[in-house]
Amino acid sequence: MPPLITHEEALALGEIEDHAEIEALVERAFAVRKDQFGDSTDMCSLVNAKSGGCAEDCGFCSQSRFAEAPTPMHAMMSPDQILEHAKAAEAAGAHRFCMVTQGQGLSKRDFQNVIEGAKLVAEHTNLKRCASIGHMSHERAKALKEAGIQRVHHNVETAESYYPEVSTTVRYEGRLRTIDAVKEAGLETCVGGILNLGESREQRVEMAFQLAEVNPTSVPINLLNPRPGTKFGDRELMDPWEAVKWIAIFRLILPAALFRLCGGRIENLGELQPLAVKAGLNGVMMGNFLTTLGAEPEDDRAMFEELGLNTARQEDNGANPRPDNRSGWLSGEAPARTEENLVDHQDEAPFWDPSRQLRHRKKASVPPRPDGAPNRFPAVVQVPGR
Repeated sequence: MPPLITHEEALALGEIEDHAEIEALVERAFAVRKDQFGDSTDMCSLVNAKSGGCAEDCGFCSQSRFAEAPTPMHAMMSPDQILEHAKAAEAAGAHRFCMVTQGQGLSKRDFQNVIEGAKLVAEHTNLKRCASIGHMSHERAKALKEAGIQRVHHNVETAESYYPEVSTTVRYEGRLRTIDAVKEAGLETCVGGILNLGESREQRVEMAFQLAEVNPTSVPINLLNPRPGTKFGDRELMDPWEAVKWIAIFRLILPAALFRLCGGRIENLGELQPLAVKAGLNGVMMGNFLTTLGAEPEDDRAMFEELGLNTARQEDNGANPRPDNRSGWLSGEAPARTEENLVDHQDEAPFWDPSRQLRHRKKASVPPRPDGAPNRFPAVVQVPGR
């Protein structure tokens, strides 16, 4: 489906700051979301299956060997450990589960762990299966599909014109090649990025229209949660009204994509999270994020249900598309909520917990960033009398 607004209209909407005007834009975006997807939702959860020691220089990430932040470490999980976290995601009401690893490629042994984990998740849960494992060949994409993976996540991160400020060791063209390999293998694509990396409003519009050309099934939107000791570590959080506005603008540019809000949503949006949902979201990332904590499951479900949206799932072992998936939009009504005994709090199930399962290792030495930029730390505010 083509964008519902032009490039010029998007730029004009990007300039509005009046809260009443933003709320009117939110209503417009919500109408588009309801027209495309009815009351159905697409809720995700993830596990950080392998963390730390990344050779790339992405300026937002503490896992990079070029960041002065302590490295969040986690060895590659076993297939059984992956399944344990998937069962927790299902208990919280998630519809799909993503296995995520650091870096731009996996060893044969680690890739096989993802394959075996995907098979277990397909066999023992009703979850859709996703993977985010960096660059991959067409052959690896096919192997993922054969193992039961249905969707692959691989962000472009930002607009192409701003991309050199974000990463120099991972080329933008390489990201597009991976997305093409995923499509050629017959898998769905999940492609998005991060807002508030220092990009201009014009570059946000550029990114949205570039995503429209990629035409992904799913678009995850992240809001920078600055990590001290990274290139973007001293940036301030995004104004919550500004974030809501851009979610709505992206929805109008990508009316047929599944939108979800992921990292940084709690820190940046605070009490405006429900308004961000209304701005066009199909779902959020439930539970915790890769290296930071998330929200309680009952709170995430409530944000959607209070808008009359249905967070129920179908009992199809993840094999058939929900009404909100690209291959079968609104082919039937979203199922009635029949689940019982869903967990409301993270301590009721073995969720991925970065505060407990990650260990942070101080780097003995940090090589200069390839782009020559410094790593940054938030300014220390001096308190009078101390």
